[in-house]
Amino acid sequence: MASGARAILADLHWPETEPEATQAASYLMGFRGRPLAVSARGGDDRWGRARIEAVAEPASDADEPVDLAAGLVAAGLAHADAGESDILCRGDLIALEAEPRSARRGVWGAAVLDARDGPALGALAGRFVVAEGRIVGVGERADRTYLDFVRNSTAGLTVIVMKRTWRIMQERGLTAATLRGRLARVRGRVEVRRGPTLDIVSADMIEVPEGERALTR
Repeated sequence: MASGARAILADLHWPETEPEATQAASYLMGFRGRPLAVSARGGDDRWGRARIEAVAEPASDADEPVDLAAGLVAAGLAHADAGESDILCRGDLIALEAEPRSARRGVWGAAVLDARDGPALGALAGRFVVAEGRIVGVGERADRTYLDFVRNSTAGLTVIVMKRTWRIMQERGLTAATLRGRLARVRGRVEVRRGPTLDIVSADMIEVPEGERALTR
């Protein structure tokens, strides 16, 4: 920023692949020099960067204000992501993913990963992914809950939900009983333990898309 402050757009995951990363940077550079209306969104991240929402103000009377995060997501140049936070402040970004995902544009160029495909997920260890499948098992423990997308957890994805996040999900009606057999879309950084896993700290990173066709049926 012109002030010298270091900031990132909140609730976004910057693309990890090319050409999407370069395209996302080019999109933002298109607003260079434009005044920004900036709002803080939570505390700084672990690298001391402020999390912000930024709207580029019109350059002329013919222009409209542009929400930078929304523009990136709608163009398929970033994913919505709560990151280290347990809250996705901008739930509207999830909805904006629908069109580029359907069109397989940008970061959605490939099909959403099949949560049953353990080898494919394992090959992406350390990377941010979006995966989809039907939940076949829910294991509730004292401090966490396990959502399994395959019977054998070594062969497909397991989502690990911490106690506080599970409580929020239950308040939204997502319980062990209501989740079994349901299509779910999840996102986060893959780790490999006995099999591929995602640790979820935000309930917003688990979608139960009613009425959508299962991509991994």
